[in-house]
Amino acid sequence: MKPTSKDRAEAARPDRARRRTLGILIAPPLAALAGACEQLVPGRGPPPVLYRLTPKSTFSPDLPVVKWQLVLEQPLANAALSGTRIALWPNPTELEYYARTSWTDRAPDMVQTLMIESFENSNRIISIGRESVGLRADFVLKTELREFQSDYLKPGEPSAHVGINAKLVAMPERIIVGSQKFDVIVKAERDRMEDIIAAFDAALGKVLKRLVEWTLLTGEEVHKRRKRG
Repeated sequence: MKPTSKDRAEAARPDRARRRTLGILIAPPLAALAGACEQLVPGRGPPPVLYRLTPKSTFSPDLPVVKWQLVLEQPLANAALSGTRIALWPNPTELEYYARTSWTDRAPDMVQTLMIESFENSNRIISIGRESVGLRADFVLKTELREFQSDYLKPGEPSAHVGINAKLVAMPERIIVGSQKFDVIVKAERDRMEDIIAAFDAALGKVLKRLVEWTLLTGEEVHKRRKRG
C-alpha cells in the first residue's frame, strides 16, 4: 500500500536531535523576518559546520607507471551542485540543502583537488596538474559532476550519491580517446550529519579509485599505440 501524504509528512518530521543536526534550510515567511532580524545579523547565530572529504590512497598494484603528462580541467557542475552548500534530494523533483553545514570549498573545486591528490597518491604518474598551471599535456581529463547529493529514497534513510562523467582527450589533436561514467551510492549508517559525510567520503573514494585506474589504463594504451605508429 502506497503511503499517503499524511504518512509521508509524519515520517519526514524530525525529532529534536535531528533538527539540530539536519535541519533543512527553509526561508521564513516575510512576517517572521522582522522578529528574527537579530538572529540574522552576522556573527550572532551559530557558525556553520564545515566538512571536507579525503582523497583515495589505495589502488590496484598492477597499474602501469606512466611517463606522459595529464592535465585535469575543473569539473563542470550545474548550479545546484556548484556551490559550497551540501545538497539533498528529498524526492526526485525537489532539491534542498542542509542547514548550517557547508563544504570547505565549492564542490567542483574540492573534487578537482581530491582528484589530483588521488592521482599523486597512486605513485603511477608524476606529471599531473590543473589546467590553470599551464602544463604541456599529452592528455586532458574533462569531467562533469553529475551527482553530488544525499538522496532520501525512504524517509530517514539518506544515501550519499556521487556521479562523475569523464572524457579523456588526447593532445594536441583534442581527440576523445575514452569516455566513462562513474556512479556510486553509499547508504549512511544513520540519519546524522557525521554519518552522511562518512557516506559521501566512501562514495567519492570509490569513484576516485575507478576514475584514476581507468584514466591510467586508457591513457597508457593510447600512448603505446602512438609510439608504435
